[in-house]
Amino acid sequence: MKINLFNDDCLNVLKTMKDNSIDSCVTDPPYGLSFMNKSWDYDVPKTEIWKEVYRVLKPGAHILAFFGSRTYHRGVVQIEDAGFEIRDQIMWLYGSGFPKSHNIGKAIDKEAGAQRKVIGNNKNFGVTRKEDGKNSFGDYKGEWELTEPATEAAKQWDGWGTALKPAHEPIVVARKPITQTVAKNVLEYGTGAINIDDCRVQFSENDDNRIGKKYTHNASADYVVAENKDNSKGDNTELYKFNGRWPANVIHDGSDEVVSQFPDAPGQLADLSNHNKSRKSPNGIFGEMGSAADHPKRIETNKNASRFFYCAKASKSDREDGNNHPTVKPTDLMKYLCRLVTPPNGIVLDPFMGSGSTGKAALQEGFKFVGIEMNKEYYEIAQNRLSSLDNFFE
Repeated sequence: MKINLFNDDCLNVLKTMKDNSIDSCVTDPPYGLSFMNKSWDYDVPKTEIWKEVYRVLKPGAHILAFFGSRTYHRGVVQIEDAGFEIRDQIMWLYGSGFPKSHNIGKAIDKEAGAQRKVIGNNKNFGVTRKEDGKNSFGDYKGEWELTEPATEAAKQWDGWGTALKPAHEPIVVARKPITQTVAKNVLEYGTGAINIDDCRVQFSENDDNRIGKKYTHNASADYVVAENKDNSKGDNTELYKFNGRWPANVIHDGSDEVVSQFPDAPGQLADLSNHNKSRKSPNGIFGEMGSAADHPKRIETNKNASRFFYCAKASKSDREDGNNHPTVKPTDLMKYLCRLVTPPNGIVLDPFMGSGSTGKAALQEGFKFVGIEMNKEYYEIAQNRLSSLDNFFE
């Protein structure tokens, strides 16, 4: 079968697995925030667990693990202490977070025993609790009262709080050390590298109009500095690769809240106007250099810098089949992460499977999957979500 699911403590299951048998680990473990008072989120995973993950991963295999902005350091130190190399950090930006801030003005009035005057109502947003005790996401029913400060002290501190709206989650990029050169490691184990070309950021129809066109390279093959040679016959090369931009360590959800925070980045605004050999070079140096070839300006409808980064949009289908897990990630995001670090036909491990988002993503990308979840309710949700993908079973 392409999947193996376990309803148990991940440490118990990992100890039964073979050494050097897994190609990647993509996971969303507990953040140690006691999120929504959940007992499973009281702390980050200990080094003991990551040592077992280290053992079962092949040399050069990568871990991609989410953590909270407040506890990222605690989670990553445990991974590093298990023997992994910390290679990078990917920043996942989203606009759906909701602030959990303490209203200082209200707190001061409460301390004083003062009654605040109701001046209006506002609608709920984000998460509301249903009659059955479960949380409803994206349910905007219900209202809450708007009040004004009752005491002078509360007026002074009106508008102050204790927390920012969460809008990012860091993802640690770690790797089990290779045993030889990267090239030899990849040939022997299939691990150690990341899949650049299949994770490139795709160009859009509103992107640079020069994409795919041929332009004369700035220096001909036989050009020598200080020699009077014409550069108009340089190599004819494609300006950009058709398959997209190089993947970056920033990913966003494409929401208006996030995209609006990126600046405009229109790029080159005019055609190259100075072709002579004594022009100033891009790094500020004057001198003898090859004459420049024509280089037309960019014509782009979309000038927002968000286009330089991969966009993984959330979908309502991510909460199908009764998926009420409070920290579910978009399937598109998890597919991208699995694809980035897993070789073809590889096995993806998620020791903190939750409701199975990593598993769904891995199967849709053509990988095998091993998922472990100790919570019975979430395990059953994962089972239901993954079993519906019957075309992915062998």
